[in-house]
Amino acid sequence: MMPVIRQPFKARTSEELVALLGTVAAAILTVIIVAMLYFGREIFVPIALAILLSFVLAPAVLILQRIHVPRGLAVVSVALLAFALIFAMGSLLATQLTLLAGDLPRYQSTISEKIQSFRDTRAGRGTLERASDMLKDLSKEIDRPKESATARGLNSSIVNPGASQAPVPVEVRQPDPGALENLRTLISPLIHPLATTGIIIIFVIFILLQREDLRNRLIRLAGSHDLQRTTAALDDAALRLSRLFLTQLILNSAFGAVIGLGLWLIGTPSAILWGILAAVLRFVPYIGAVIAAAFPLALAVAVDPGWSMLLWTLALFFTVEPVVGHVIEPMVYGHSTGLSPVAVVVAATFWTALWGPIGLVLATPLTVCLVVLGRHVERLEFLDVMFGDRPALSPPEIFYQRMLAGDPAEAAEKAEQFLKERSLASYYDEVALRGLQLAQIDAARGALDPERLTKIRDAVAEFAGDVADQDDRAPAKVNVTTDAEASSAVESVAENAAHENLPIISKENLPSDWLGEYPVLCLAGRSLIDESAAIMLAQLSTAHGLTARVEGADALSNANVFRLDGTGVVIVCLVYLDSSGPAHMRYSVRRLRRKLPKALIILGCWVKDIDPDALEALRDNAKADLVAASLGETVKLCIGATGVTDHNIAGSTQENPLPPPLEIIA
Repeated sequence: MMPVIRQPFKARTSEELVALLGTVAAAILTVIIVAMLYFGREIFVPIALAILLSFVLAPAVLILQRIHVPRGLAVVSVALLAFALIFAMGSLLATQLTLLAGDLPRYQSTISEKIQSFRDTRAGRGTLERASDMLKDLSKEIDRPKESATARGLNSSIVNPGASQAPVPVEVRQPDPGALENLRTLISPLIHPLATTGIIIIFVIFILLQREDLRNRLIRLAGSHDLQRTTAALDDAALRLSRLFLTQLILNSAFGAVIGLGLWLIGTPSAILWGILAAVLRFVPYIGAVIAAAFPLALAVAVDPGWSMLLWTLALFFTVEPVVGHVIEPMVYGHSTGLSPVAVVVAATFWTALWGPIGLVLATPLTVCLVVLGRHVERLEFLDVMFGDRPALSPPEIFYQRMLAGDPAEAAEKAEQFLKERSLASYYDEVALRGLQLAQIDAARGALDPERLTKIRDAVAEFAGDVADQDDRAPAKVNVTTDAEASSAVESVAENAAHENLPIISKENLPSDWLGEYPVLCLAGRSLIDESAAIMLAQLSTAHGLTARVEGADALSNANVFRLDGTGVVIVCLVYLDSSGPAHMRYSVRRLRRKLPKALIILGCWVKDIDPDALEALRDNAKADLVAASLGETVKLCIGATGVTDHNIAGSTQENPLPPPLEIIA
């Protein structure tokens, strides 16, 4: 009997188990936190309101402290003044609601007339009326036998008085409530709001009094290994949040005042109520103003016999909201709260489901607080990634990811946005090459199989074709809105001036030995990633008037080097994205010397942050003529090797015909 050979069980590594347990623990913790927020909303809602109010009131407290008002007195004074204003606003809101509720029955006739007018305009008016009459007749026919039976019962009772009669109903009346009962009925609905308000006041006062202590505890939770950096980050975050919320409060209050005044001029009832509601709901981005407009629009339909009030109300909201949202807000504190549009909708849905209408109002401020914490506290970085408006991936990561996915079209679209302010050479060096270097790292650790490497190479070739019609020149103008942006733009132009304005050479200005079909040969060093970089170099060189072709990494192998076509080649650019193979570089240059003895050899070692001394050592070891650390620098060396002076190419900056298509040899 043959022995049974059991395959050994492949156990998970300890790292995988730790990661799995961490994921499960995080999921369980998330569920527990959400459940606590839902079932403990009676406690957490006042705390959340107190925290947000503390951010708004903190600047006022600091101002009083600067004029030597004691902290306790400053905190109590600011808190009492703020809540006095809130109570006054609440009283005004309650009065307006009472008046509106009393006036609603008067608008019933107007609504009925508009419904009737709407029905009269419909083509099927006669059919609807006939159907209604038929239903009424059927109802009468159904009720008629019931009435006859009742009448017969009454007649029989009169004829036979001894028959059983229906029981006489007995009504039990409660005694009139006393003074205490009336007082209890009056106070009971107010107990919960008053208790919540009292809790909020207490929390606000203590948060403002213990602001530094709470900050220190948060620093301890965030990690005290770098106190200076953490303290500066949290102080900056608190200051920014205070300014943001205070500015939003002022702008939204002004928005509500303008809406209320406009509705009063239009003649809408309870204009103050709708102004306050507009100010509160505008804390909800995108949809807050729409919700605020729905109520006065509905009331305008009910009040006005015509449609003019509705149209004026629409015009008011369509005028004020864009002016505030797209003109005033960007001037005051920028275009955004730091949240992505999807995050705003998700946050509004989540907090409304947890805490109801108050959650809708608090959704954006609370989420902004979480995102700011995520940006400054490393353990909470996932919050910034999920809800922040900053790109989740850097431009090089996006480029690499799109090449992996075989989607060069999206990468070309991103490149067009970059090229509105920078040159194509800058994009290749700062984005595309950085993305290919990420691919090189993955390839070095065996994460990319040959099929994926080929897919990346083909995607890069297609991408280079998509951007081939882009001019490799920095725009003459850069749109800036602030002095800081202008300064940054000037520094950026100065930093990249070395290759952002490289000339485009016409064939008439080239020496005779450069007039071959492909005077520039771009050779991949070792891999398909190197070949991808060589493709971009060939495209950029061709765009500057030096037509180039690409050869793969196997072109210099012992079996293929004798078949390498060197006709008309003046410069050979040997491209490497990895500096770990100096011996391979040396043998490649040696084979090129034997095959193309007259060609100028440029070693392109495009490694991120490579030391200049190390770069020169690689050139000396490989016996190359020149060395370049970037794609733009390589093109600059090629242009310099032509010997064409600036005087001869002075007219080359004018519009030139498109270069011939790039030839790629697999």
